[in-house]
Amino acid sequence: MLTLSTARRALGAALVTLALTSMALAIDTGPKVPKLSAARANIEAANYAGAIDQLKLIIAADPNNADALNLMGYSLRKSGNRKQALGFYLKALSIDPRHRGANEYLGELYVETGQIEKAKERLQVLKQICGTRCEEYKDLAKAIGG
Repeated sequence: MLTLSTARRALGAALVTLALTSMALAIDTGPKVPKLSAARANIEAANYAGAIDQLKLIIAADPNNADALNLMGYSLRKSGNRKQALGFYLKALSIDPRHRGANEYLGELYVETGQIEKAKERLQVLKQICGTRCEEYKDLAKAIGG
């Protein structure tokens, strides 16, 4: 015969097991997604490989993050991979056509590849978005030579 004390112990054990199972299920076992600020810090330190590794995780978790896509393009371009960089800039702009950073960096890529007319198109887009006094406009105008 089951005593009240035995039943309570069995119920207590079952509740502890249930609680531990719930806690185990709540633990994220996948890779930790870094913050965009960590990738930016790597970019500031010219550690583009480190930034790329972090941005891969960020983009995998949020494929429509225009800021992360733009920074991936920047990091790839600074690493010498202009072709892949172009794809990330274009994807960022397909999500947010008014993304100032992506417009500036895409324009800089065009300057680097001798496509000055395309760079000037990006400059005009920036002029429409933020005028001629925003940092992105000024930086791209300087890169173009105007």
